[in-house]
Amino acid sequence: MPKLDHPYRNLTNGQWLRGNLHTHTTNSDGADRPQRVINDYAKRGYDFLAISDHDSLTSSRDYKQWDNRGMVLIPGNEITANGSHILHVGADRQVPPLPQRQEVINRVNAGSGLAVVAHSNWQEAFDYTSIDKMREWIGYHGLEIFNAVIGRLQGSPYCTNKWDILLSEGRRLFGYAHDDSHARSDIGGGWNMVYSRERTAKGILAAIAAGRFYPSTGVIISSIRVRGSRIRIETENARRIVAIGRLGTRLQVTDDRRIDFEANPDSGYVRFECWGDGEQFAWTQPFFNNA
Repeated sequence: MPKLDHPYRNLTNGQWLRGNLHTHTTNSDGADRPQRVINDYAKRGYDFLAISDHDSLTSSRDYKQWDNRGMVLIPGNEITANGSHILHVGADRQVPPLPQRQEVINRVNAGSGLAVVAHSNWQEAFDYTSIDKMREWIGYHGLEIFNAVIGRLQGSPYCTNKWDILLSEGRRLFGYAHDDSHARSDIGGGWNMVYSRERTAKGILAAIAAGRFYPSTGVIISSIRVRGSRIRIETENARRIVAIGRLGTRLQVTDDRRIDFEANPDSGYVRFECWGDGEQFAWTQPFFNNA
């Protein structure tokens, strides 16, 4: 019987919190000032937010000048110049945009933050950050498998293709969804649902670091349960749930709000895509077979 390694153990004594970790303001190329951006997210019911202006650290100290409107505000920075964009989540220091992105990742990891590869399927070749670079780099926490703002630019907002390639090669990387908002019309495109036992920046970041979250564009996952090799995913509003394995292989398709899946000892990993109406999705993190 396969022994599954996954981040959704012990989903007790906490709550699911909704938040965005990729946000821009007039401190870089966003349309609105930070307080207006914070207000807009709070009005939409977000629980946490990170302002991640380009090559500009928004620290815990910076947040003290604004009203958080009841949200948890998380330090952030999008490391941009001189190469592929790296999102610095939970930034505790200013990391310069060094051309050697491995050194950028190393400096992020020297602190308490997490490095996330941003919108790698952006631009006309659908390859802003190549799979070769993502294979070469080590130590980053994950990648944006959905970036909403790319939906109005060249390229694809989705990046599950590179995720599956890397997972199939044995990399353990987490998927993120962000709206990458630059204007009010961008807000609400994609977000992360984080299961945190504390409504604090420390608690939320600890949950993210452990992979205890799922990216979404509208589908709500209500239950994730594992018993032995059997996985059950339940949602509130999916119409189809797809179990996906090595190199994107569809292992099972269920046209329902719930799926029961028996993991195969030879599968390597499985992740689940929950499809709703329109472009509403939710993606689980991968479940690895350690048999």
